[in-house]
Parts: sequence; C-alpha cells; structure tokens
Amino acid sequence: MRKFLFDIDGTLVDSSAVVERVWRQVAARFGADAEAVLRNCHGRLDADVVGEFFRPEFAGAAQDLVNTLETADIDGVVAMRGAADLLAALEAHEWAAVTSGPRRLMSARLGAAGLPVPRVFVTADDVSAGKPDPQGFLMAARALGAAPASCVVVEDSPAGVAAGKAAGALVVAVTSTHQAGALTAADIVIGDLSELLGVLAAP
Repeated sequence: MRKFLFDIDGTLVDSSAVVERVWRQVAARFGADAEAVLRNCHGRLDADVVGEFFRPEFAGAAQDLVNTLETADIDGVVAMRGAADLLAALEAHEWAAVTSGPRRLMSARLGAAGLPVPRVFVTADDVSAGKPDPQGFLMAARALGAAPASCVVVEDSPAGVAAGKAAGALVVAVTSTHQAGALTAADIVIGDLSELLGVLAAP
C-alpha cells in the first residue's frame, strides 16, 4: 500500500477561522494588506509570509505576534470531513504529516480536532526551506522508509501541491481552501477526504 503524507491545516484540520482571525489582527497591527496575506498564507511557513507582506522593520515583531496568537487560539478548530475515518483506516507506519506550522501549534490543532499526532511528523521546526520546496515531504518519505514515488501527498494549497510534485509523489488536492482551478498541478482533485481511498482504489 502507498504511504500517505498529509498536510494539516486545510487538509486534516479546519483552522480557517483561526488563521483569518490571526492574520487580520497582525496585518492591522503592522499595516499589511490582510487580503493579500490571506490569499497567499495557506501551506506556507509563517516566516515566508511575513517576509513577503510585512515591512522589514516590523518582521520580527509580526512573527512573534503571529506565534503568540496562533498558539493561544484553537477556538473553532475541527477535523476536516473524512479525516478521522481516513486516519483510522491507516496504520501508524502508513502515514505522516508534513506541515508548514510549528510542532507545538500543529499538535494542539490535531488534539483540538480529535485527531492523532502521527509517529512521523515533519514541521516548520524541522526544515530549512518551506513549501513549495519539497524538503519536508522528502524527509517524511525517508522516515517512513518509502520512495517518494510510492507516496501520496494530500494537500490543499498550490504551494503544497508544488512541493509534493517536486518530491516526485502522486499529489491529491482537496478543494477546501482553494478552488479546483488553483490546484490543476495536482494529479487528482477531490472535494473532501471521504473520497480519497475510493479514488485511489478505482481502476
């Protein structure tokens, strides 16, 4: 069976309300364009988003505020449709999570959503380059003892899809945070995780 490499926010966990609250507050505080930030923040390291949309003199303070607000806010965090059943159908050695968020935050969001923390868990704390760089997915595949080509990357963002493709994996995109038209680089596009096993099992 293929190994599965899941993104977390927007793929396993719906934290969209938190993400919007936090980035709007930080953007307002430091004079950034909140709409531009929200269009581009999904699937990327917070530091990369701050570096692109915030003035350099505010970058450090903006990053600190994002970290503080995100860690304290899990209100409304829930599992994505199909996530709990899908993970329950997989053995621990069959899947990993690869996220652009820090380990502490992502562990808290998985817990709030009632989902397990994976044995193989690659976070922003573990990589030197975030998505669309494939580093995180390559690390996860190696930790699972699998070739990237035998893995299925499951993502919701263009940056994540690009990272999965660059890693050489089969990429499935979920239309949770982006419309299908923004995810055309994926091999398969689905509406939610309840479709995933059925799609992969189809001839």
